[in-house]
Amino acid sequence: MIDLHYWTTPNGYKPLIFLEEAELDYTLKPVNIGADEQFEPDFLEIAPNNRIPAIVDHAPHGQEEPLPVFESGAILHYLAEKTGKFLPTEPAQRADVQQWLFWQMGGLGPMAGQNHHFSSYAPEKIPYAIKRYVDETARLYGVLDTRLADRDFVAGDYSIADMAIYPWIVPHKMQGQDLKDFPNVKRWFAAMWARPAVKRAYAKGKAAAAAHTAREKGSIAA
Repeated sequence: MIDLHYWTTPNGYKPLIFLEEAELDYTLKPVNIGADEQFEPDFLEIAPNNRIPAIVDHAPHGQEEPLPVFESGAILHYLAEKTGKFLPTEPAQRADVQQWLFWQMGGLGPMAGQNHHFSSYAPEKIPYAIKRYVDETARLYGVLDTRLADRDFVAGDYSIADMAIYPWIVPHKMQGQDLKDFPNVKRWFAAMWARPAVKRAYAKGKAAAAAHTAREKGSIAA
């Protein structure tokens, strides 16, 4: 059994997609980052960087004690190693998946995250910052579009690279991007959403978060 501590953010959905695709037994543990639950001591025990997602594997290979893992890319890699799924063993293919996983972790995620912040959440609208991150997001979409020109998925076969990238493309409108400008990304994006496991991940994630929020409100009201 795996506990997934998450919230409904792009990074939060990444391991949830894997868990659904691999049909693993798991329990959702919502962490409402809007209510600062990521700073609670129990959560910091498993995620010292006070960020979601994090997992606790209660049946890790090679040890009896539960194993916590934080950072979404590390979680995807750990789950792929644990299950032998969605990460090739052949060195060149494996490196291909890993480089696109790290491309998301080091490029698309941080840049799109800054895009979200300055475009939608910053208390002061700073045109230079907004343009900088919208433009950089567009550049990264272009990189992805070129990559997908001759293949169905980012590294050929469906992999953890696709699971990492897709949730960051979901809020493309919020990022000031039109998928019509990136036809290969648009085709891949539709193929990703057509996967039943992806649909289940988003439905279950939203439902669990909504139930958690409702319980919080009920507790406050009481």
